[in-house]
Amino acid sequence: QLQLVESGGGLVQPGGSLRLSCAASGFNLDYHSRGWFRQAPGKEREGVSCISSSDGSTYNADSVKDRFTISRDDVKNTVYLQMNSLKPEDTAVYYCAAAGPAAARAMCDLIIGDYWGQGTQVTVSS
Repeated sequence: QLQLVESGGGLVQPGGSLRLSCAASGFNLDYHSRGWFRQAPGKEREGVSCISSSDGSTYNADSVKDRFTISRDDVKNTVYLQMNSLKPEDTAVYYCAAAGPAAARAMCDLIIGDYWGQGTQVTVSS
């Protein structure tokens, strides 16, 4: 069964950090572009950070630039999202996705995903 499973969400105070993980099973992530997306209540899903399968280039949305970092571990078949300096406006359900070869920015901007995880809640509040 092909699936992506996210973990690492939770409640954190403003200024804190979290690391999200997304483990793939049933398929190899090596040939897939990967991304993190989020959806807050009443808002549309948006691309946060994406990484290209072809050259490993990354793209971060302006709202998270210099705070979030996407990375991958091909041995563990996992993609990560390190989130630092968290703000209340980062509160959302975070989803990971995998897609066929795609440029990182295109994947994030166009919300491209062939496989999606179930989502993990991130709440930033004091």
